[in-house]
Amino acid sequence: MKFTKVLFSFVLIPFFLSCFFSKNGEVNNEAGNTTTIADEAPIEGEKYTLTEAFGNLSFDLPVELTSPEDGTDRIFVVEQKGVIKVFPNKADAKNATVFLDIEKKVESGGEKGLLGLAFHPDYKSNGYIYVNYTRGDPLETVISRFKVSASNTNMADPLSELILLTFRQPYSNHNGGKVAFGNDGFLYIAVGDGGSGGDPGNRAQNKKELLGKILRIDVNSTASNLKYGIPADNPFKNNSEGFREEIYAYGMRNPWRFNFDRQTGMLWAGDVGQNKIEEIDIIEKGGNYGWRVMEADECFKSANCDTAGLINPITSYKQGGSTGNSVTGGYVCRDSNLPGLTGKYIYGDFVSGNIWALTYSGKKAVNNVQIAKLSGGLSSFGEDSKHNLFLLAYGTGKVYKLTATN
Repeated sequence: MKFTKVLFSFVLIPFFLSCFFSKNGEVNNEAGNTTTIADEAPIEGEKYTLTEAFGNLSFDLPVELTSPEDGTDRIFVVEQKGVIKVFPNKADAKNATVFLDIEKKVESGGEKGLLGLAFHPDYKSNGYIYVNYTRGDPLETVISRFKVSASNTNMADPLSELILLTFRQPYSNHNGGKVAFGNDGFLYIAVGDGGSGGDPGNRAQNKKELLGKILRIDVNSTASNLKYGIPADNPFKNNSEGFREEIYAYGMRNPWRFNFDRQTGMLWAGDVGQNKIEEIDIIEKGGNYGWRVMEADECFKSANCDTAGLINPITSYKQGGSTGNSVTGGYVCRDSNLPGLTGKYIYGDFVSGNIWALTYSGKKAVNNVQIAKLSGGLSSFGEDSKHNLFLLAYGTGKVYKLTATN
């Protein structure tokens, strides 16, 4: 997320926009194939509209939508102030009830708040959920576990919290926030560079810090004095240099939303840019994604930066105009209702509301087209347990879905 105030006609939204400095630089094409969004024509024969998925429901600043694979076909929506709502996955659902309310624990506003939710792969048996939120004085990120109530499956026990990991946030912005389990059963955590602008502490490149990273931990074990384990193949496991062993990948500015393609296991992330370029990355174990040496595929601090070993985005786009200013990472589409988008990576921009479909081959972009446009601040994409795709409008609080119109 970037932070500045954007005035929509219906609400003042303090979310996502860049507010500091960037410099021009040179493009590095050695680490991968990078494409830049152009005004390409829509995919021939395919047209899509956005319709409300649950017309009776709206939410207070929604930032995440997800579902457990427990056979109940329920949807959970995370509200930034610290509340998780649950409701049946039916278009005519009348009410969304409170599943968990930790608003009193959460420091919210701007880019702070309750930002992520993940269900344990064995949620049906153990009832564990994992959340990512910020709390204040001092400002820090909290990764913790709650357990569903023994008497009501539509409520979590607010007294069951087990804090797994905390780390300080030097500024209020760039908190990342996504948590998700990979196909390997480990918990992945998106962490921004700590905020301000231009990563003044160079934290994203400092492997002795957790900021500016994608982390991976084992919530089913413990190690030494930790409340979680370190996967055996984490890239810095048992290093002798003081690097944090939780690190899976680094050099991230603010990976607001990432997701796994459950079919291939590939990890896709949208990393919000400084004030020039937005990027989509395919995250690899041990990968260095360049920040603050690079902003996407251009040098950030100088025109002749050292790009050796840095991984370029699979696609990027310049900020400004009608394109947008803050990328919202999405999903590789596995929605059976959208056969024309199957296997394409669907993502968008919070500010412009543009939604794109990226066609790729391996780790190279082939084509990128705009397929729709959402009003109200595209804060997140989401999937239910059947991999149907949804979109959240931050300002209006509504949930949308894509519908093929032909």
